[in-house]
Amino acid sequence: MEKSVPAPPAGAFPVDTDEAELVRAAQADLSTFARLYRRYLPRVYNYVRARLDGEEDAADLTQQIFLQALSALPDYQPRGAPFAAWLFQIARHAVSDFYRRRKTVVSWDSFPAAFQAQSALQDLDASLLQRERLARLKTLLARLDPAQRELLALRFAAGLSSPEIARVVGRSPAAVKKQLTRLLHTLKEQYHEQ
Repeated sequence: MEKSVPAPPAGAFPVDTDEAELVRAAQADLSTFARLYRRYLPRVYNYVRARLDGEEDAADLTQQIFLQALSALPDYQPRGAPFAAWLFQIARHAVSDFYRRRKTVVSWDSFPAAFQAQSALQDLDASLLQRERLARLKTLLARLDPAQRELLALRFAAGLSSPEIARVVGRSPAAVKKQLTRLLHTLKEQYHEQ
């Protein structure tokens, strides 16, 4: 698996009609699962990378998630939820299992570089200011409970919408949207207070 996976697109992936066709094709012939793998690899990897503290662990766990999805695919039933929600439920459980086994802490450094935007062209003063801002944000993120960090990872690292996150975490879309809004508002206030 490549160590560098592109950042997720802004916003959620639209659920298009060919997704259902790809799933049905993969259920009929598992060798066609590769198309689903290629489609969702960047998003799953970015979510896992945001939740874990190392590239190798994230790459390994991402592979395990896709292997679990492949073995469970014959039993997959849409039940009104997009394939992505089902896949991220598998990813969420895999990350939880990983932490149960390892008990490690997620650091801000584990977020993909795209979320730590620093331009090589910035002058020294701008670079120092950016580092100071990131350090403040890192401190605030470290104070969040794991469930709050998970919501942020699902939203910003995996690029899931509130309804998709709701399917993954088992809450209503309104509750997820409300919690994300409050969380971002609180982080913004705390950031500006420092």
